[in-house]
Amino acid sequence: MSNSNAPSPVPATTAAFHLQAVLSFGVSLAAVVIGTFYLPVDGWVKAFLAIAVLYAITSAFTLAKCVRDKQESLTVVNRVDQARLEKLIAEHDPFRSVA
Repeated sequence: MSNSNAPSPVPATTAAFHLQAVLSFGVSLAAVVIGTFYLPVDGWVKAFLAIAVLYAITSAFTLAKCVRDKQESLTVVNRVDQARLEKLIAEHDPFRSVA
């Protein structure tokens, strides 16, 4: 018995999408590093900007991991709830007499 409201498995990303994401990250990081290096300001300002960029990058990775973990935990809970519901429906016999 399949329920049409059950969440369908999320398809895996393609290799091209993964490559695009990695290249995009690399290009954006290189642009910020080069821009900061050639910025006509004192070294302390450049160091501050570099630390700020590193903080933003690590925060983005942490946020992405938290969102992914939350999504995975909800998927597991939904699957367990769906299995319990299917078991109850399979065991239910409306014609069984009450003794």
